[in-house]
Amino acid sequence: MSIPVDPVDVPARVRDLARDAALAPVWRNNDGGLTFRTDDGRFIKHAPHNAESSLADETVRLEWAGRFLRVPHVLESGQDDTHEWLVTRALPGESAVAPRWVAQPAVAVRAVGEGLRALHEALPVEECPFEWSVPSRIANAAGRGIRIPDALREPPPIDRLVVCHADACCPNTLIGDDGRWSAHVDLGLLGTGDRWGDIAVASMSTEWNYGPGWEDALIEAYGVEPDRTRLSYYRELWNAT
Repeated sequence: MSIPVDPVDVPARVRDLARDAALAPVWRNNDGGLTFRTDDGRFIKHAPHNAESSLADETVRLEWAGRFLRVPHVLESGQDDTHEWLVTRALPGESAVAPRWVAQPAVAVRAVGEGLRALHEALPVEECPFEWSVPSRIANAAGRGIRIPDALREPPPIDRLVVCHADACCPNTLIGDDGRWSAHVDLGLLGTGDRWGDIAVASMSTEWNYGPGWEDALIEAYGVEPDRTRLSYYRELWNAT
């Protein structure tokens, strides 16, 4: 996953959705999905169908989470035989991996950690209709032909059940001009699970985005002591699925 630096071919569907607005590519994922920003305050996501999650899944999760937390507002969505798309209203702030914040890792890491804690505090577990438990993740992987090692089939006891972001990597937190988190994006897998599933991935992703040495700083910003057993387990599960 990365910010595109080379020219990007704009799919015809994206041009149609943009109408007369100018387009700028802002993100490319490993599955061939693209995200564009328009000059009239929208984001357009366009991706091939994916067995792990879908933009239709993200649409319903955004609509639910938006009742409690600042997330993108859905304007329209749809699909055809090969691809799907999602159009949302732009939010204030930039991704935590925008060049401005990569150059200020201490600020970015603190914002991501604090933002993740705020998400966990804001979203009500008892009202959440979506699941991101270990059994559901293993079942999802099995449906994609991935066999999970036996050692990962017995997770540690749940520390605290929360509504997880489920893709809490640093790019999915937006940061405002004040250096604080401002919103969360890419919620296609959001669901209930142990908070360490998110903390493990968010802290692990600091090395990919800012270099080594920032993992514990994110956990400190979240507000807990590192749980090495759960961190190790949930990172292995992430990599395996």
